[in-house]
Amino acid sequence: MTDAPLPSLPIPVIGIGADGWDGLGGPARRAIAACEVLLGSARQLALIPDGETGAERVPWPSPLMPALPGLLQQYAGRKLGVLASGDPMFFGIGVTLTKLVGAQALRVLPQPSSVSLACARLGWALDATPVVSAVGRPVETVLPELSGGRRLLVLSSDEHTPASVAALLARNGFGESTLTVLEQLGGPGERVLAGSAAHWEHPAGDALNIVAIDCVAAPSAARLTRIPGLPDEVYGGDGQLTKSEVRALTLSALAPAPGELLWDVGGGSGTIAIEWCRTDPSCRAITFERLESRRKQIAENAAELGVPAVGVHGAAPGAFADLPAPDAIFIGGGLTQPDMFDACWSRLRPGGRLVASAVTAESDALLLQLADRHGGALRRFQIYRAEPLGGFTAWRPQLPVTQWAVVKPTAAQG
Repeated sequence: MTDAPLPSLPIPVIGIGADGWDGLGGPARRAIAACEVLLGSARQLALIPDGETGAERVPWPSPLMPALPGLLQQYAGRKLGVLASGDPMFFGIGVTLTKLVGAQALRVLPQPSSVSLACARLGWALDATPVVSAVGRPVETVLPELSGGRRLLVLSSDEHTPASVAALLARNGFGESTLTVLEQLGGPGERVLAGSAAHWEHPAGDALNIVAIDCVAAPSAARLTRIPGLPDEVYGGDGQLTKSEVRALTLSALAPAPGELLWDVGGGSGTIAIEWCRTDPSCRAITFERLESRRKQIAENAAELGVPAVGVHGAAPGAFADLPAPDAIFIGGGLTQPDMFDACWSRLRPGGRLVASAVTAESDALLLQLADRHGGALRRFQIYRAEPLGGFTAWRPQLPVTQWAVVKPTAAQG
């Protein structure tokens, strides 16, 4: 939270819908009338009639986030109010302000969110409808949520988002899904458009819209769930990847939880980092790879599989500097490099998990030494895949993999 001087507290953060002043209740109207300075988007500020407030109206600067602390300091001591779309605490400015000044410094007055209004129009259960935000994020973030028979909502960045979502679905085996675009919900200009993703021909409409998707998967569409162990074929690259069966076992040992950060050392095709992030939208990952061609491929794979925010850095451990401490580390390459383990272990937060895999005799021997020094669990996996042999079927063994999983002690554990 900021220690800079603040405007008069609490700061009212007032949600306003497309219906503008008419949709506001008494408390929200009185809060606006009492303001000396009113911050908001140009569209939101224009919804307040001139005769209802004498406040100075200040549109948000762009980019907003770096300027926000300075704005609060600029209007220190004055009665400041903030306008937000719908519910300020739902992907809104209220969340940002809470992190900046604390909840006690705000008085949030919400209106129905666009999601609440969309579900009301569609007859969908609000509690059973996932929501993906494409505001300031690549539209590919929708991909992990797609599943045949599922319904979800996408918060649009602008008037071009619906067409981008339609094209994304058509490319990924969901072209027969029904898209419903709801514009200016709750306002006099409310409009609803519908059509299939594969045949979406509506021109760009209003920038204030939300996209509803009723998912229909083609029979040929790959089944890409959030469960680790995606088919090897969905990854591009030079074949340097953790195979699907071992990947599932590795992610199980890493045990991702919502909001946690993974370091994937020796990224290869990025499979571990990507599937870590797919387990939950709030999971984060940074992968380290020495070859530029593979770094490019990791970024492409991450985008294609719906987690474009995966960080891609150069060779470990040199690229560790100034990065946040991880909750878990996977060492899939470079284990025998001098000081690699020590560099990873020193950066892992206390209580964090480290998992390392070995397929060579040298790295296997090193895992035995590390387990003797630090404890943890050692396992060896041998995977066989059925392959044709003449007119028959034979079991073809994959390279055996040794896995070491260990938890870094906390200070209390010594």
